[in-house]
Amino acid sequence: MKPISDLPDAQCHPQRPDEASGDGAERALLTAVANGDRVAFQRLYTHYYTRLIRFLTRHTSRRDLLDEIINDVFWIVWRKAPEFRGDSKVGTWIIGIAYRCMLKTLRFEPASRESAEFTDDDMDGGCTDTPEAEQRELRDWVMRGLATLPPEQRMTLELAYYLGQSCEEIAAIMNCAVGTVKARMFHARLRLRNTLPAIGGDTAVPVRFPESAP
Repeated sequence: MKPISDLPDAQCHPQRPDEASGDGAERALLTAVANGDRVAFQRLYTHYYTRLIRFLTRHTSRRDLLDEIINDVFWIVWRKAPEFRGDSKVGTWIIGIAYRCMLKTLRFEPASRESAEFTDDDMDGGCTDTPEAEQRELRDWVMRGLATLPPEQRMTLELAYYLGQSCEEIAAIMNCAVGTVKARMFHARLRLRNTLPAIGGDTAVPVRFPESAP
């Protein structure tokens, strides 16, 4: 594994995402990275750092493991950029790398999920006019509900709900059939409907999890 300081001009602290947005712009950045453009690499790193950290902190709050996974992800992006064939979105490709790096790291260095925290930005599907205390309670409630799911079901919901991935994109990330993704989402939602009321008692704030894409 390469330390982050050995990556081409990568920053350990993210800046605000640059103005380049959309898959077309990201493909242009990745093409430039494939040609050894360090500025393009920096922009891609900056654009995805916060998004990946939010995803990873739902599985470990250990800073050393987060840094290790992020370092591995972007070292692979730097090395493998010339091999990107364009079969998926750039974001799906990078998230897939992060998913595999996370599984590898946490398989050998298991970490407790209980200390991982949600942020306000993670709950894009929540009620923004809900008082802050209720928002914190809701995040804790959902987190405990997700922790009761089998790993594949939890990961499927997180990729769909928190990272906005489609069923097809999740299938590519998790290397499974689209039908398998839809089945996992169905069973995960069914299980949460049965377990969340018991976990939250009389909690009345509704949570809408994504329906399977047609």
